[in-house]
Amino acid sequence: EKRRPPEEMRNKVDLAYRIEDQSVIIYSIRPHWQNKSEKMEEPIAKTTWVHTQQVWKVFWMRADLKWHGYDPQPKVSTIEQFLELVNEDAHHCFWG
Repeated sequence: EKRRPPEEMRNKVDLAYRIEDQSVIIYSIRPHWQNKSEKMEEPIAKTTWVHTQQVWKVFWMRADLKWHGYDPQPKVSTIEQFLELVNEDAHHCFWG
């Protein structure tokens, strides 16, 4: 919520999340550059619950459009720690 744009801008760019199996994915939403009536999604960060280790693994989307482990801190204990890590973005992997 801290990073979402003001409400009047959200039709141009916004942030959202989706839950897929045991993963949570944060992504941006914006109009497609060729067809403004279509929306595009750009992945920002992902965390996946690993039950056997009782941790959340942290990933970021590189320019090759593949998820890569976030080496500075590849695992966290809680979803709140994941959100703090993404928001802080000390290594500029999530927000550029």
